[in-house]
Amino acid sequence: MPSANIAVDTIVSPPFMENSLIVRVEGRDDCLVVDPGFDPEAIAEKMKSLGVEPAMVLLTHGHADHIAGNGFFKERWPDVPLVIGTGDAGMLTDARANLSALAGGSITSPPADRTVDEGDVIEAAGISLRVLEIPGHSAGHVVYVIEQVEPHIVLGGDVLFQGGIGRFDFPGGNEQKLLNGIRTKLYTLPDETIVYPGHGPSTTTGEEKRSNPFVHM
Repeated sequence: MPSANIAVDTIVSPPFMENSLIVRVEGRDDCLVVDPGFDPEAIAEKMKSLGVEPAMVLLTHGHADHIAGNGFFKERWPDVPLVIGTGDAGMLTDARANLSALAGGSITSPPADRTVDEGDVIEAAGISLRVLEIPGHSAGHVVYVIEQVEPHIVLGGDVLFQGGIGRFDFPGGNEQKLLNGIRTKLYTLPDETIVYPGHGPSTTTGEEKRSNPFVHM
């Protein structure tokens, strides 16, 4: 899986079985937290066991199951920035836009400290990440590509799953944009590239090009 000097730990949060990620350079005492879901305490406990603290919270998109833990992290680590794609930033503070109100809840997040767009490069915790915009599951969905290791790593949110793709029937969804983004931005990465999705097990771009029934080259 990832090269020896970058580790990715996954914490699965019920009820939607969303993957929250802790991404770190081995030997450092800081990390990236990606998409903290409904169980931020479990993420914090795992971080404690690893001896790391967050340098940045990265969000792939603004749906409630991927942002529910933001408040926890900002309360405990107020100086740690929340980062999200420009197109989804408004969803953080709007329960209807992030879909929690539709499920009978009202989940909101502190606002973003930084927004990112296609081609931006983020550096934190000793890790450099290139931002790709892949809308279709949400209007402003982004993924983060780590190219400093072989194989490359994609922190992919709800775009490409093992044998599946993200839903596109939510507000802001668009099937053609999603499929086109996968083909032109993920499938053009090396076949060995590891994709950590927002739900389910990790996969590779090569495996999905060969076998994903929803999107082919």
